[in-house]
This record gives sequence, structure tokens and C-alpha cells, in this order.
Amino acid sequence: MQLRYLLVLILFGSTTLFANERPNIVLVMADDQGWGQTSYYNHPFLKTPHMDAMAANSLRFDRFYAGGPVCSPTRASVLSGRNHNRTGVWNHGAPFRLQEKTIAQALKNFGYKTGHFGKWHLNGIRGPGVPVLGEDVTSPGALGFETWLTVTNFFDIDPVMSRNGVFEELKGDSSEVIVDEALKYMKTNKDNSMLVVIWYGSPHEPFVASEKDRADFKGMPDNVQHHYGEIVAMDRSLGTLRKGLRELDIADNTLLWYCSDNGGLPAFSPVAVGGLRGHKTTIWEGGLRVPGIIEWPRIIKKSRIIQHPAGVVDIFPTVLDILGEDLSSMLKPHDGMSLLPIIHGDTSGKRPKAMGFHSDGRSAIVDNDFKLVIQNIQSGVFELYDLIKDPTETENILYDNPNKAAELIQKFTTFNASVEASIRGEDYPEGWVNPNQPPRLFWWEMKVYEPYFDDWLKRPEYGQRLKRYLDSQK
Repeated sequence: MQLRYLLVLILFGSTTLFANERPNIVLVMADDQGWGQTSYYNHPFLKTPHMDAMAANSLRFDRFYAGGPVCSPTRASVLSGRNHNRTGVWNHGAPFRLQEKTIAQALKNFGYKTGHFGKWHLNGIRGPGVPVLGEDVTSPGALGFETWLTVTNFFDIDPVMSRNGVFEELKGDSSEVIVDEALKYMKTNKDNSMLVVIWYGSPHEPFVASEKDRADFKGMPDNVQHHYGEIVAMDRSLGTLRKGLRELDIADNTLLWYCSDNGGLPAFSPVAVGGLRGHKTTIWEGGLRVPGIIEWPRIIKKSRIIQHPAGVVDIFPTVLDILGEDLSSMLKPHDGMSLLPIIHGDTSGKRPKAMGFHSDGRSAIVDNDFKLVIQNIQSGVFELYDLIKDPTETENILYDNPNKAAELIQKFTTFNASVEASIRGEDYPEGWVNPNQPPRLFWWEMKVYEPYFDDWLKRPEYGQRLKRYLDSQK
């Protein structure tokens, strides 16, 4: 441990190690923002000045990948550093396994203050976001966050949320609400090292934006106006966050990591995905590649655009490496790798570890320039693409490159067998999956939420779906 502390001292150029010399870690994630939905990628309508400003002072990863093509899986990969199927989160709304290890638990053990703000969607509850119950065994609190202001899924203007299990109605745009609350938390804890996770509910449907935020999109269809307006508000809240870090005088030693949870929505593609193939729910680049930015003023002195593939599975091992900690806080096998060498400027080599995706019966292997795709794992039918020459995945070169195809098929075979073993619970000391895992179901099927039905029927985000359910029960 003393050696690791010495390495941290060298890294920060300090002679005395205090708790607040360790960097704050702030992880921010959009909900359904596509790779092409920023003005720094030349979106034809959207202006994202705060994302652009962050990218201009940071590492901008042009090939940054979600954990999976839908939301809950990526969140599981952020927390665990593992492919989401290993964690039991095979699709949206599936519950995170109780036996997993999380980045919040690890940093809490290292003395960090840990807070979560926004969407959760890891407790098996489907439907529009409702407040997470205090007794929920897969709440943010149960998985390492000391403080949380959370809903189960997506949320919009004037959200009703759960503050450590106590329901509370808040006013304002949802993105600005959770950033304001996160900044209050950071102000209170600024003398400590902090892990703060901010997971937006935007720009996920239903799209609800203010008149002001829709102003630049007049004449477009109503749903487009609201969708783009949500991104405008989300971008503004990111500016508020960056400004708030500076005003708290903690920006210099705060690692701020921004990304999205999956590719853009099909209704707004191909523009939403920057012309890539596919969209949310697919394992093409448009479903997996997302915006990715790391800002850390103390260490990152010069902005760079990074072409190396990287992804959310790299967050946990990168943070451990920054802190000089080994990987024992993570459950094996872990699928990510530390990006600290890249943060320090080393982009000379290839990524030594291929990135594997295993989602809903499909799989893909991204190995530097090449990507192997199998749309049905049981079929044994593979496709191979050169992502540098063919970023839109239009030319299957499998038969023209038999050696490379054989190499990646072997990597897929190894990866697939490993994930299947994880699904069976072989990663856990017990060798099996805890039978007390919560089920995957809609919140209106849970009696504990019934006392709120009368009030929630009046709320636009709940009313229509809740009414359909209640009518079906008559």
C-alpha cells in the first residue's frame, strides 16, 4: 500500500498525500444521445456549446463504446467493469446481481464520499421512472452510494424522485435538477475525495422540453423539437456542472467523464449516429458507439482526439489505476482495461485487449481496426469489417481476410464461453446465482407503489400507461 501511495505522490507532484489530493471522479451519462448528436461532430441542427467546450479541453474519444446497445446493460458495465451479461443485466430493466462488485463500493472502501443522482434502472423495475424504494436490495445505497437522488428509469420535467428512499417532488428541467443537486452534494463534501455519478434521463422519450429550449427547431415535427430541446437543456446543465466545479475550486483535480448509454434513436437516424450503421438496440456502430470525453485539468493539459477504441468497461479499471490500487476490487473476469497511459499521452500502440459485446443473443468483437459481428450466436454466421476503411460497416470482408477472421472468431469463442460461464454464476465464490435476485417487472405490478396511483394518474409521464394497466385489471 505504501508503494502505491508513493506512485500517487509522484503522479500528482505532491510531497504530502492528503485525502483531497486524490482526484474527484464525476461520471456523467446521457440517456439515448447518439454518437452524432453534438455540434463538434457537425450535427446539422443541434448546437452543444458546453459539450464542445469540454471536448476542446479534454480527451475526445472518437471510438468510444457503450457497454451494450440499450441503457441498463451499459450502466451495469460502468459499475462493474464487466460485460453486462456477466452481471445478470441482459437487457433494459433487468436487475443487477447482488454478488457483483461495484466501483462505488470500491471507492467507498478507499474513503471516498459516494453519491448518485438521476436514472438508475438496475433494480429490475420497468416503466417510466418512479422513486426507488429505500428497502430496495439493488438500490444505489445497496450498491455503494452513500447518498442518492434517484428514479428507476427515465424522467422528465418536474420529476418525483427518491432521496435515500424518501419520495420528493422537484421542480425544473430534469437534467438541471440533478446537476444542481449533485453540486450541492459536492459543496458539502468538497474537502473529501468524491465519486459522483450523474445519469441523465434525457434525451430519452417521452420528449418534453421547454419552449425556450425548442426555439431553434421551430417548423420541425413536434417530437423532434422536444427531443432536440432535451439535448439543449442537458448540454446547458453540463456547462453548469463544469462552472460549478470551478466555483467550488475543485475542477483542477476532478476527472470528469462524459458519455452516453447507447446509440441514437432510430427515429432520428442516420443523423443521430453521425451516419454510422444501425441505432439503439443494434450491435452495429450506430448502436454501440457513443460520445466519450475525459476532462482532468491537473493532468490533461492539452486537448487530443483519440482514435483508439475504448469504452465504459474501461472506467472502473482506469480509476483503480489512477488511485494506485490493484484490480482486486473488481470481480473476475473483467473486460475493461486502464486508459491511464492514454490519459498521460501514450497513444503509440494498439489496444492490447479486444472489446467484446454479448447482448440478447448477438455478439461483436472490436479488435482495434477490425470488428467481428454475429447477429445470432447460435447460427455461427460471422461478418468482418474494417472500421478504419469502412466505418459504416457496408463491406463484409470475412472471406477476403481468412487469417484475421480466424483470429477474431477464436477471440469470440473464448469470450463467449467466458460470458456464458458468468451467466451461470461461475464467477461467484458460491458458484451459483443468488436465488434472492429481484424479478424483472413493471412498477405498476408492485403493491408497494399502489398508494401513489391516484396522484400519479395525474402526472404526464405515468398517467397514460398507468391508466391502461388499471383498465386492464377491471
